[in-house]
Amino acid sequence: MKKHFLLSSISLVTILLSISCSMSKDSSANQKTCQQPTNIILMIGDGMSTPQVYAAMLTSENPTSFERFPFTGLAKTYSKSHKITDSAAGGTAIATGHKTNNGMIGMDSDSIPVPSVLEILSEKGMKTGVIATSYITHATPASFVAKNINRNNYEEIAMNFAKSNKVDLLIGGGRKHFNQRQDGVNLIEQMVSEGWNYYDTLINIKESDKTMILASEGHLPSYPSRGNFLPDATVLALEKLSGSENGFFLMIEGSQIDFAAHNCDSTYLVNELHDFDNTINKVLDFAEKDGNTLVIVTADHETGGLTMIDTNGRYTETFFKFSTGSHSPLMVPVFAFGPGSENFTGIMENTDIVKKIYQLLECNHN
Repeated sequence: MKKHFLLSSISLVTILLSISCSMSKDSSANQKTCQQPTNIILMIGDGMSTPQVYAAMLTSENPTSFERFPFTGLAKTYSKSHKITDSAAGGTAIATGHKTNNGMIGMDSDSIPVPSVLEILSEKGMKTGVIATSYITHATPASFVAKNINRNNYEEIAMNFAKSNKVDLLIGGGRKHFNQRQDGVNLIEQMVSEGWNYYDTLINIKESDKTMILASEGHLPSYPSRGNFLPDATVLALEKLSGSENGFFLMIEGSQIDFAAHNCDSTYLVNELHDFDNTINKVLDFAEKDGNTLVIVTADHETGGLTMIDTNGRYTETFFKFSTGSHSPLMVPVFAFGPGSENFTGIMENTDIVKKIYQLLECNHN
């Protein structure tokens, strides 16, 4: 009996210790996952899946920015209407947390406008910005500001930008959609009259609550022809937005990774990837120094069906091979750094990214 009682006591103590340790682990895990960032930087490599990321690694002499992230995951990219998404539906899913039909901007699949993370965080007092190397009215950047049933309605989308009171900084191309319009309205003049400062270069930018830089009539030139426009624009944006006491939200798109893959042009692709990589490094340097900035890097979809093979099958050489000039249904990577970054692991829906951001921003209120 004594022996049985002793064994039972030992078992009971072991169970209690196990429960205590489990509760302690759960508690620390909850504390770990509930870190509220002050700033959110969301970077989207348009058309960039894991093959493109590894292409950047293969062609870089130094470790890439992607290798600086402590947490990684994968996101499914299908749209509401198709197994293979376009940038409009992919961008809208990331921006709003809603799956929608291909071609639609800032709307759910029933054509009902839905708020983006940029708009919601602006209402919370955060400064906001959008940067792209394409038209600023192009599908992905437009998904964060505009609402339209057709991604190709660029002039209507530009009007959405002009009327928005939720965005504070715009940098990209697409000037013609603002000042060479079929309706004859010069939206740039209208926005300046309403308090925006407008520029067509990154030089001599004055302090202002609202800044718009449209550096090209259409898309910006490809890299390296455009120089360090994307990393320089990013550094400028960080300087302008980081003074906000309520923090900021910034979306940065490496737009032309997608263009290069559509063209099945490996040189163009690698150049764009290295430019995006350089930009990510600038952001991570800022985030490391700041300590309160969450950085998320992902993509709206994969473009090109990229593979890297030895065409002779001898494992001695590596060639880039595109299997399509369009998009593919591949999952895309999700890289995360900063407060709450451990939440962005595993396989998720692309709509989960913004939901995880909201959870982090609300965690201290629960």
